[in-house]
Amino acid sequence: MDFFEAVERRASVRSFARCEIPGEDLLRILDAGRRAPSGHNRQPWEFVLVRDAETLRALGHIQGCIAEAPAAIAVVMDEAASDYWKEDAAAAIENMLLAAVALGYASLWVEGYVLRHEDYGKQVLGVPADRRLLAILPIGKPTEEPSQAQKRPLEEVLHHERYRRRPS
Repeated sequence: MDFFEAVERRASVRSFARCEIPGEDLLRILDAGRRAPSGHNRQPWEFVLVRDAETLRALGHIQGCIAEAPAAIAVVMDEAASDYWKEDAAAAIENMLLAAVALGYASLWVEGYVLRHEDYGKQVLGVPADRRLLAILPIGKPTEEPSQAQKRPLEEVLHHERYRRRPS
């Protein structure tokens, strides 16, 4: 699948079929995250790959669909390493979401629930106190073809040369 097809097909999936994901596919997804750009090339991320069913079930208390997925990637950030750690995380996460789609999988960017239950998630995963557990990406095959969220047309979001306010 080419890049643009992966971008067009990417969707937030919350229901995963029970299946085995080959380790090499997961490593390719993680490597895509590792290769993301970061401010001053600080690379303030670390990733926890979770495949153990009991751990996935425990993380399911944060967001239920994590328990259904055959694997999940927890995104751990060192906020002291970069003033841009949130932006850096976003780049790494999007790379992994697109890599998952390119390999035929689906995922979901779980952040809000993770931040609300960060201490619990850190305890489950053994994340040290000086790191942030920012997001968890459950990964798997969707139980059904994901529907695409409605996106605003390019004509609505594109301005040429200068910003021009559009009539409401």
